[in-house]
Amino acid sequence: MAVEQAWCGSGTGQRLVVLTGGEPLLQIDEELLEALHSLAFEIAVETNGTIPTPDGIDWLCVSPKCNARLVVMAGDELKLVYPQIGAEPAHFEVLAFEHLLLQPMDGPERDANTAAAVAYCLANPRWRLSLQTHKLLGIP
Repeated sequence: MAVEQAWCGSGTGQRLVVLTGGEPLLQIDEELLEALHSLAFEIAVETNGTIPTPDGIDWLCVSPKCNARLVVMAGDELKLVYPQIGAEPAHFEVLAFEHLLLQPMDGPERDANTAAAVAYCLANPRWRLSLQTHKLLGIP
């Protein structure tokens, strides 16, 4: 399996593969998850939450998009790009996620969006700030 060959870990400790990009649940099935588990990988998935998840995911991050029909109502973390009209954080607080994260929307208003996300998290301590560090460092 290509993941096993590409693994650059020391051979000890946790082996983690994160499946993301586009909508990974269009490609993930229980057979893939079983194969990765058989190689001693823990599996994290980041999805937009519009497709039901198969059994076998060890860490589930849902990043909902505005105006998309959310079908995944529980997981380890919900990461919301902020601000989004129609996807206000309060709408998601009733769902069964252990961690609630706000990620400032990138673009020309990134600094203002970051300040707004920080203010929201301070006023609503159930939410934590999630930053795309590579963008702050100027790494594409």
